Amino acid sequence: MHKCTADLSWPIVAMSLLCPLLLALALVAIPGARGACPEPASLKLDDGTRTCAKIYDKSDAYYDNCCQGAELSLEPGTDLPYLPSDWTNRASSLVVGQRCELTVWSQPGKQGKSRKFSAGSYPRLEEYRRGLFGDWSNAISGLYCK
Repeated sequence: MHKCTADLSWPIVAMSLLCPLLLALALVAIPGARGACPEPASLKLDDGTRTCAKIYDKSDAYYDNCCQGAELSLEPGTDLPYLPSDWTNRASSLVVGQRCELTVWSQPGKQGKSRKFSAGSYPRLEEYRRGLFGDWSNAISGLYCK
């Protein structure tokens, strides 16, 4: 009886490892599974002028709840070595428009770690490493958008 039970346990282990892999593949394959963030091509003002990037102060474990809360819109050429005090270390989601690049710094005055974000949606900045032990969620103190 013990041998029979051991023979049946391997399919359970294999399935428990397979489920997260299938879920990850489904999230990549399903359009819109990356959350409620706007498409980079849609970053325009009402008058049709281009917006370089939008930064949001809310993200969540569920992608559908990302890119929420307060929003900071950045025009092309925006250079903020010191973010406004209500935005310092608060950004947790961002979207960079087409033909734009957003460079961020972890310390005010363009000091500390830096990272460049190209055109695209970044609903959870927790997923982007900042050094060995940190991430970019609530860690942006300066930026330049070109």
